[in-house]
Amino acid sequence: MALKVVIAGASGKMGRCLIEAVTAEGMVLHAALDAPGSVAIGQRLGQLGIDAGAEAAHVVVTDDVAQALRGADCLIDFTRPEATLAYLAQCVQQKVAVVIGTTGFDTAGKDAIKAAATDIGVVFAPNMAIGVNATFKLAEMAAKILGDAYDVEIIEAHHRWKVDAPSGTALKLGEVVANALGRDLSKVAQHGREGHTGVRDDKSIVFHALRGGDIVGDHTVVFAGLGERVEVTVRSQSRMTYALGALRAAAFLANQGKGLFDMQDVLGLQ
Repeated sequence: MALKVVIAGASGKMGRCLIEAVTAEGMVLHAALDAPGSVAIGQRLGQLGIDAGAEAAHVVVTDDVAQALRGADCLIDFTRPEATLAYLAQCVQQKVAVVIGTTGFDTAGKDAIKAAATDIGVVFAPNMAIGVNATFKLAEMAAKILGDAYDVEIIEAHHRWKVDAPSGTALKLGEVVANALGRDLSKVAQHGREGHTGVRDDKSIVFHALRGGDIVGDHTVVFAGLGERVEVTVRSQSRMTYALGALRAAAFLANQGKGLFDMQDVLGLQ
């Protein structure tokens, strides 16, 4: 039986992409959610110009979370932390699995996600793209091989509308590299530079965030040694890479019970 999926943030760029991917991948679009007050509420996907396919074009966008989740297998959410946590509470009540691609959570938000995973299956990852998750593994391998002799800097670039910095993907790259080097990222992370900074700290991992135009998402980990430089880079050219990864995560959860997973689990890279 085809997986019945609910998409949150249906009228947004990522939501539209997810809806198109759901129908293309042979899953069933069970419902389309959007924020209260959105002009999309009450409209059919076809009216909004979303390429949902013939069967899903009639789906009406709603802000009734409880109704949207009723009978669904999985919610896929790429919205904002406050909205995600509200959806998550409803998913727990109705025992609906959830794929979370939202970033920018504080400690309390992350704790709420962990708590929900004791009742339902959750895939929570800063980036759902297959190539990006391969990059996490490559960065880990490079850090282990190169070691402390190489300075680490992480550069990320996104569109001008992104509201958090550094990106969740950049932070995950930092965590992966720090763990591989035996460092505590919370103690060695730095963000940009200004003024007379002095000599670079050997153990620091420095983040640089660029924002502009319509950049989908670029990430580079620079390992700078004496005499050579190693760079691990991934450039996302379409949001569809995130959408296809999220659907792969949803399919993964269909074969799991409760628990907290990430894309490394989904792809078997642990």
